Amino acid sequence: MPSRKVIIIAAAIVAAPVLAVAWWLLSPLLINTEVDEDFPFSANAQIPADMTQAEAESVMAGMSKIDMQPMAEPMPTETPEFVPVAAGMFRDADSFHRGSGSATIYRLSDGGGVLRLEDFRVTNGPDLRVILTPSANPAGRADVLQEGHVRLGSLKGNIGDQNYEIPPGADLDSFGSAVIYCMPFSVVFSVATFE
Repeated sequence: MPSRKVIIIAAAIVAAPVLAVAWWLLSPLLINTEVDEDFPFSANAQIPADMTQAEAESVMAGMSKIDMQPMAEPMPTETPEFVPVAAGMFRDADSFHRGSGSATIYRLSDGGGVLRLEDFRVTNGPDLRVILTPSANPAGRADVLQEGHVRLGSLKGNIGDQNYEIPPGADLDSFGSAVIYCMPFSVVFSVATFE
């Protein structure tokens, strides 16, 4: 018959990974992550060919902190603009997986795109991702991950305004919705159908 000390050690060895997995699964339900990003500084910029959008954003964010002196020279009347391509409102996937706020795809002056989430809130969960999909009303894995979908990365926070760069070459007019999707469990948390 094993001693009490051996039983305690064996229980601790088994309990440690079980508790780690339980924390990974349940902690997002208890913890909110809030994000508050401004619209990209580089949205209207002509980005040099040898510079990425992220590098341009970093340079322009730094420049925005410099105290500038007024110039006597007039501003040019024509400036390149970002153009909204599609927009929609997030809705609940079901009574437990809830979402609200807006999703807008913008075409940038360099031809690239950005997905902007505003007044955004969604039920938190493990490994949530932001995905653009051709389906207007995705209900499950097959709809979300169908041919033509684009994964924009991990959700930065389940509350607040945030930006997601859309990879170059993506057809910004081809998306039917933005989806907040739990990868490990293939669960739709919230959908914004584009109008």
